[in-house]
Amino acid sequence: MPDYSLEREAGGRVAGVDEVGRGPLAGPVVAAAVVFRTAPPDDLARLLDDSKKLDAARRETACVALQSAARADLLDFALGAASAAEIGRINILRATHLAMRRAVLRLPVLPDLALVDGNAAPGLPCAVRCVVKGDATSLSIAAASIIAKVTRDRAMARLDRRWPGYGFARHAGYPTPQHRAALLQLGASPHHRRGFAPVDQLALLRTS
Repeated sequence: MPDYSLEREAGGRVAGVDEVGRGPLAGPVVAAAVVFRTAPPDDLARLLDDSKKLDAARRETACVALQSAARADLLDFALGAASAAEIGRINILRATHLAMRRAVLRLPVLPDLALVDGNAAPGLPCAVRCVVKGDATSLSIAAASIIAKVTRDRAMARLDRRWPGYGFARHAGYPTPQHRAALLQLGASPHHRRGFAPVDQLALLRTS
């Protein structure tokens, strides 16, 4: 389980930063930045883990708890995103870093340090420390992963209502067999990522 040791060792104002949505064929990549003002209480900490290890119900519960903690001034959080068009224009890695930068810049006060999940440091307006498997190590990164995941899933559910037929609410844009079949049948929507090989290949198959 993640803990607060990295934040405590660093001192000062430490943000956990994580993203969700690098692998899908459609939709934005979403990042969140979370700063705990003090070590999170035990009842909140027990809810937090790598978002991939939590089912949807547990992620929702944790996200609601984090939002309540923010209203109680126990933490600050902010979100950033990069659209499918931006991903197609600048590539997924740069778009991921752009989303992270937007999230950090939207915090009410810039952090002294950002703990970033992964091994590639984005350009942020503060010191950065990369933490491999950070969402399973740091409570701040775990919290960011949960908020980003729930936010992106909700966004894909909204896209599902606007673009029925693709199944966005079920697969969140990931390349499932059902999604690939829908792409072949319907073609790409404006929210599909041009430049991603499966999207472009299926578009070619559809027109051949």
